[in-house]
Amino acid sequence: MRIRIDAVDLPGRTCPAPADAAFPVYRDIHVAVQRRDRPAELLDPQPGDARSATWTLPCTATLSPAGTDVQGPYVQDRLGRRFVYLSWGTVDESGVFTMFRRAKLMLDAVPAQVLADAAREGLLVGHLGLSDAHGNPLCARVEPPHITWTAGPAQPVGRNRHMRVPGATSA
Repeated sequence: MRIRIDAVDLPGRTCPAPADAAFPVYRDIHVAVQRRDRPAELLDPQPGDARSATWTLPCTATLSPAGTDVQGPYVQDRLGRRFVYLSWGTVDESGVFTMFRRAKLMLDAVPAQVLADAAREGLLVGHLGLSDAHGNPLCARVEPPHITWTAGPAQPVGRNRHMRVPGATSA
């Protein structure tokens, strides 16, 4: 199975930092999918002013009497809750990505029938906007109605670009 994340309404390349931050504005914002347990390994970083962004993630779906369990290199597992991290960060002149915010796309909030259909058909699609109510990068837990999950037939996958960020830091 694959998970495809289709994102629209990106917030732009700048946003104000929190009032207690040392810098007044985050600049050259990018967003990417974070690999499980490897915050410096990012999948296909996209600029914050892109018209849209799409990521396709490999995963496995195991059916059991308790439901459908999803695992994979980009599926996080904290306290038994599965989710995908979208990491927001700035990219400096030397290309170093510094994370300042993350969004958790909660897989346990996918309707059970949609997840079962996706496991059978081969594709789970999450469609969401990436700007919050103030026009800043979306963060925190993302569940319906802020994301719409559908199932579909598996399709050939294009190549995602991976980025290892030497010296990457997280805020």
